[in-house]
Amino acid sequence: MSRTVAKSSPADGARQPIAPQPPAHAIDPAASHVTPSMAQFLEIKAANADCVLWYRMGDFYELFFNDAVVVAEALSITLTKRGKHLGEDIPMCGVPVVRADEYLQRLVRKGFRVAVCEQLEDPAEARKRGGKSIVRRDVVRLVTPGTLTEEALLDAKVRNYLTALYRLEAGTEETAAPYALASLDISTGEFEVGEIAAGDLPGELVRLGPGEVLATDVTIAAEGVRGFIVQAGASVTPVAGASFDSLAGDRLLKAQLGVTDLAGFGSFSRAELAAIGALLKYVELTQLGKRPMLRAPKKTGASAIMVIDAATRTSLELLRSTSGEKATSLFGAIDRTVTGPGARELAGRLGSPLRDLGIISGRLDSVGYLVDQDALRDDLRDSLRRAPDLARAMSRLAFQRGGPRDLAAVRDALAAARKCAQLLTAKARDIGLPRDLNEIAKRLTPEGLELHRRLGEALVDEPPPFRRDGGFVRAGFSADLDMARRLREDSRQVMAVLEAKYVEQTGVKTLKVRHNNILGYFIEVTANTSKPLLSAPHADTFKHRQTMVSAVRFTTDELVEIEGRISTAGERAIGLEQDVFNQLAEAIAKSEATLGSLAAALAEIDCTQGLAEIAREQTYVRPTLGESTVFAIEGGRHPVVEQALKAERKGPFIDNDCVLGRSAPKKKRGNGFDEAASGRLWLVTGPNMAGKSTFLRQNALITVLAQMGAFVPARSAEIGLVDRLFSRVGAADDLARGRSTFMVEMVETAGILNQATERSLVILDEIGRGTATFDGLAIAWATVEYLNASAKCRTLFATHYHEITALAGKLPDVSNVTIDVKEWQDSIVFLHKVKAGAADRSYGIQVAKLAGLPGPVIARASEVLRLLESSDSKTASAAALDDLPLFAASRPKGSVPALSVKPSPLDEALAKINPDDLTPKAALDALYRLKALVKSAPG
Repeated sequence: MSRTVAKSSPADGARQPIAPQPPAHAIDPAASHVTPSMAQFLEIKAANADCVLWYRMGDFYELFFNDAVVVAEALSITLTKRGKHLGEDIPMCGVPVVRADEYLQRLVRKGFRVAVCEQLEDPAEARKRGGKSIVRRDVVRLVTPGTLTEEALLDAKVRNYLTALYRLEAGTEETAAPYALASLDISTGEFEVGEIAAGDLPGELVRLGPGEVLATDVTIAAEGVRGFIVQAGASVTPVAGASFDSLAGDRLLKAQLGVTDLAGFGSFSRAELAAIGALLKYVELTQLGKRPMLRAPKKTGASAIMVIDAATRTSLELLRSTSGEKATSLFGAIDRTVTGPGARELAGRLGSPLRDLGIISGRLDSVGYLVDQDALRDDLRDSLRRAPDLARAMSRLAFQRGGPRDLAAVRDALAAARKCAQLLTAKARDIGLPRDLNEIAKRLTPEGLELHRRLGEALVDEPPPFRRDGGFVRAGFSADLDMARRLREDSRQVMAVLEAKYVEQTGVKTLKVRHNNILGYFIEVTANTSKPLLSAPHADTFKHRQTMVSAVRFTTDELVEIEGRISTAGERAIGLEQDVFNQLAEAIAKSEATLGSLAAALAEIDCTQGLAEIAREQTYVRPTLGESTVFAIEGGRHPVVEQALKAERKGPFIDNDCVLGRSAPKKKRGNGFDEAASGRLWLVTGPNMAGKSTFLRQNALITVLAQMGAFVPARSAEIGLVDRLFSRVGAADDLARGRSTFMVEMVETAGILNQATERSLVILDEIGRGTATFDGLAIAWATVEYLNASAKCRTLFATHYHEITALAGKLPDVSNVTIDVKEWQDSIVFLHKVKAGAADRSYGIQVAKLAGLPGPVIARASEVLRLLESSDSKTASAAALDDLPLFAASRPKGSVPALSVKPSPLDEALAKINPDDLTPKAALDALYRLKALVKSAPG
């Protein structure tokens, strides 16, 4: 039988469901003439038909039939065969057990569901039942994209949500919120539930970023839902409609939380409980009844957090850049956490800016406190670096997949938490802690928890990775274990002591205790010294076993007993260590709620100190937030671009002010802003490359940072709470859904205009540029009027349609600002400074020249532009262009092809005139001819 040889594999693609598959091979579980092992496989596969079955055989997980074909292709491993079934070869492939996590990760990322079938007994036990008996096997877990717990399969800085999506039926009293979502990260116990409107579903799915979404076929078939799930990077798992049972959800949630009433956790709608029911049933199914760790559910939804749609999240690059990288995203720019849980907490806050002023203020108080405490912050960072991922270690232990290092992770996390609490309380004695930090300090040192001491006494400093190998219990913790280890490890010394005892007892100096693989342990003396052992009084103690030419061998009851103890000492030591492991894991499980709160506190303090660290490092300031609609940013900067410029040593970032709304401070500003330039809607003009998009985005990012409870890159910031944030900056087509770039632009713009409120912030760039000039201008013009008159939201509207700037003099609350540039030697210099006023042109040709377009193209474009700008109408423009000289090929022999411009009739007439040869009358005639040519020329 051939084993798998792994080949070089291509990079994993996006998640995709296991279907479609190649045509399935014929399988008949009832077929005769199958081996006992294959019969067992067929029985287990039939019970897990919707999964790829990893069938443990010794040191390999084997796959057969269609599973083998699909997985061999997905993993780029060798497909072979083993035996026949119904007259056909059985396809087979396999992966070594020692590399199982690596291959499992790649399969799950592609959307596969895997049933892991393990050997439940030692092969030796099976042989005792008879020659044809096979090892007992069964599925121990179902692995799906949303149910991962192994450290190797997870990103330490990213949550892995399993989300149940429930669509409310039409006609119910809850149709205002037609979708309910329940999301659980079973690797940490983080749990959130909420309802959202249908229009907000794409953005909510992107915010959650689930690994797997559960929904009924009806929900999946609803308009766009499958596409929204795939866009969020999740795998789709259809489940039966009966799984979405609100009564079952209520019962299961109470059982998981250990309560008889859910009132203490808030109110849950029928739809939310239905989603919870489907979620918890699925976890129970995939984990084969093992209970997950579950934190108290967190309520989310449009009323609790700032709503950010999917397109805006992509445009602003909050957690990942458009290329998929974290480093160049906002998260990458501000992440100064030192632990995985802290980074997950930061990502969660960044993706879910708040609308509750009290919670935001509490977070800002904590960040502000640590900004001013450099020594405390450094000490906290040093302590947190020693804190393992407590939540994920606890989850693995709860699912019985943990190892000694997970026990040690709990021990070390408790130590780190205690140290952090000591640092905070020591500083609190001087000036007192803010409310949130004081609460965190209390959660880091729970009363009556003796677990840390017990784990410290039981575990060695650096435990091995696997519990099956033993060696993780500290010497001196268990007397029985110490004795078993001595027998196992010090058998020579034990036998030496016994040998000395027998020499003294018999007086035979040549007596030796020896060992071989046939007799085991025995006593050996030379033939001529054996008489004392064969006669009284020692004959009753020393029993003759074997006589040889030069030696005689004996045994004793004591030797037999010690030999038995030595032979089982290894197994006994391992068994005793397993008992210690189980006892410690049980103690951890009993403290699950307390430890869960402590794990969350560690994540929160790491996130808070990280935000304080970036604020100190980059000179961020505390924003002022309120219930008004003011938006006043002084000296705002783009956090990502600013750090990129510093890293590349390209000079400082040019900061800019942004004042939207009549309630903004009415003071003169250095860039010319005053109350007249603080309208609710700013029309931003200026050339490409001048920084319009950067300016738009930086104000949106400052808003996100402020409402997540972070300091912001500015000299000052006053922001009225934003309920919805919209960004349409940059465009791309959606060929898969049959949408052009312009169609995507219009769909996104429609979403903004239909959902924006007076409390929203909208940033729009180049609306209408994807269609004909006058069509685009008309759409952009009407959009500005609608935003000003109907939506009345705070808006930054960047455009190259300079005609629109006339609206600033006609509509209230509309102001013009432009990005300043300087012209120098037929070129432009970008100053990246926003000032009051409107640009009179876009400098597109100058930008094209900077980009390296050929000189003839630039010259031709300049001439075309002059003619177009001098034309009064579309018809006049066309007529002028009719007479415009076109490019002509001018290619001297042996030269590189070049472009030249054909001279105009006026140029040709001038070229024929030689002033020195003209009489006064001829000169006057020539002048009249030139004048006539000028009159006949277009424009």
